Amino acid sequence: MRVLLTGIAGFIGSHIVEHLQANTDWDIIGLASFRHRGDALRADSFGPQVTIHHADLTAPISERQAERIGPIDYIINAAAESHVDRSIEDPRPFIENNVSTAITMLEYARLVKPLAFVQVSTDEVYGPAPVGHFAAEWDAIVPSNPYAASKAAQEAIAISYWRTYGVPVVITNTMNNFGERQDTEKYIPMLIRRIAAGEKVTVHGSPKQIGSRFYLHARNHADALLFILEQLTPATYPKRARPSRYNVVGESEIDNLELAREVADLVGKPLDYELLDFHATRPGHDARYALDGGTLRTLGWTPPVGLHESLARTVAWTMANPEWLR
Repeated sequence: MRVLLTGIAGFIGSHIVEHLQANTDWDIIGLASFRHRGDALRADSFGPQVTIHHADLTAPISERQAERIGPIDYIINAAAESHVDRSIEDPRPFIENNVSTAITMLEYARLVKPLAFVQVSTDEVYGPAPVGHFAAEWDAIVPSNPYAASKAAQEAIAISYWRTYGVPVVITNTMNNFGERQDTEKYIPMLIRRIAAGEKVTVHGSPKQIGSRFYLHARNHADALLFILEQLTPATYPKRARPSRYNVVGESEIDNLELAREVADLVGKPLDYELLDFHATRPGHDARYALDGGTLRTLGWTPPVGLHESLARTVAWTMANPEWLR
């Protein structure tokens, strides 16, 4: 099998590569521009079954480049600008990049006709989840910020290509991923960096309502993607009214203060924190995201490594590799 992965030098993309290398004999072809958050150092662990092509995914892939890449069995479109704060500060580049990337890859899929096209998306497209609610596949899409809206737009475009052109689209929605080699603009590596340096940590929420998430190690995410590709067949129109869609969910919910305390314990330093009301200080942010993972669980997938073990491994690795805290 030959799988093409966008965002191969990104945080999640690099974990997908590692997981595929460890569990398949597939050829892995990556597309990367290195213009965003891609880092060539993440490719240090890539083996000989990996080939990286430089490509600006906001522009079409030419037929000559497609011929050079060769036949493709699966496409995983994981490339995206993915930081809420930066999307709020300057929304146009986020929306233009993510929409253009989706169109480029879907047009490419029309050309190479893969067995499956996985559009990697986020829980944030569903908007805030009230306490006790868990968004199921095909719940209403109500994004709260430009990043979430750009991911919802990717989904909508992918669905249209599934319906109009027969592209075998599969949409996955996942929550906050974490793991080794993650950019420090993300919450967990930011916690590690600030706690290790003895700095104050901001926890968004109030004493009566602390924000919470279902955190998932990126290798668990990669394991779910491999399960979907190997075990499940994409829905087709007109047999199905909608394409296949799966929530990829961690096993437990944790609020941001609990998380900060656990990271501090693992780092071995005291936690100095302040609470900031997220409604007042973070317009466009949601206090809670939560997905219902029942569909994949019923089909036989569960995350292989639990939250606390994953977190301990990540903190230990990051403290031993401080260059990733810069």
